[in-house]
Amino acid sequence: MIFGVDQVESSGPLLDGGRVALLTSITGRSSRNESTISVLQRLCNLTCLLAPEHGVRGDRGPGVGMEDSVDPATGLPVYSLYTKDSKHLSQRVLDTFDILVYDIQDVGLRFYTFISSLYNVMQDCAASGKRLVVLDRPNPLGGVKVEGGLLQRQFRSFVGCCEIPVRYGLSIGEFAGMVNSRENLGCDLQIVPCTGWHRESFPHWGRIWQMPSMALATYQQTLLYAGTCLFEGTALSEGRGTSAPFRIIGGPEVDGERISGAFNRLELPGVAATPVYFNPTCSKHCGTLCGGLMLHVTDEQSLQPVRLGVELLDLFQRLYPDQSRFLPPADPEKRPFISLLTGCGDFAPGWDKEEILARYAAESRAFAAEKKDYHLYQEDTP
Repeated sequence: MIFGVDQVESSGPLLDGGRVALLTSITGRSSRNESTISVLQRLCNLTCLLAPEHGVRGDRGPGVGMEDSVDPATGLPVYSLYTKDSKHLSQRVLDTFDILVYDIQDVGLRFYTFISSLYNVMQDCAASGKRLVVLDRPNPLGGVKVEGGLLQRQFRSFVGCCEIPVRYGLSIGEFAGMVNSRENLGCDLQIVPCTGWHRESFPHWGRIWQMPSMALATYQQTLLYAGTCLFEGTALSEGRGTSAPFRIIGGPEVDGERISGAFNRLELPGVAATPVYFNPTCSKHCGTLCGGLMLHVTDEQSLQPVRLGVELLDLFQRLYPDQSRFLPPADPEKRPFISLLTGCGDFAPGWDKEEILARYAAESRAFAAEKKDYHLYQEDTP
């Protein structure tokens, strides 16, 4: 499999004629494991770097704002796209480049903020007449399965930038092309495609797993994150501060044997649970003994991680309502985080699991049909 960055040298004059800015992260590497920063330094006039959440080098924690800085490895200025006040390109930064290149490994989930950064710079480049070159990468969760309900427009945020399902089944280039078309952004968008991808998931790529962030150290964590990210909107620990974030879920006074046994009796496809006890070293319940469960993927093909998240949340709120309550908004004038993660207002006291899952199924089927108009890569057929 060859990534977009591997083909940029042979893709014509896309980077000719001006100063180039690169929006990237630690996952911006070629199939030969060379940094995209180094690749572009050889090929064009790379004048600055743009930093998303977690930073250009992946050295910032989740939700940690950043100021402008200098990259110690290259001496290039780094302009932050993840500050408290703004996540867009300022005019001052726009004036420093002529062409913007985007190369980040996405995880294929709506609430992962790298696509929000892409969406924002698409708007900024369209408004300023700048070219945007996306070095495409395949979706690690595959390009076929779609799961979850569509984000409702009134719940747009930086963890939900547009009306797509949680698991949307597009490469980052396909996502950009769809948004540019659907929202009539008018962005001068150029996509350098990858080759050898037939919409299969990461285990079939034959490549190393490069952590997109520290909490997603393995592919299995990323697959489960599609559903267990919901617990970031609750008082339960989602496993941050343990060795297995998003596989370990629990909290104080939770009986690991009880919750794991109840979960296994649900007989959800492709997943099993074992009891666990843990003491988080950071984040929620830091330094407090917690009980819960650890999730294990037994069959990726049958697994429905978004459904899993909803079912597990319902189970916790039936067995441990106090420990699993929804967190209030950080600001009384803002929406609860659970509403931003789910992209809807349905998750409130008295929510109905069956109604939500039925809506999810209908909306994901409709989106799966719609997104095919934007596919750049075809699925292998027998």
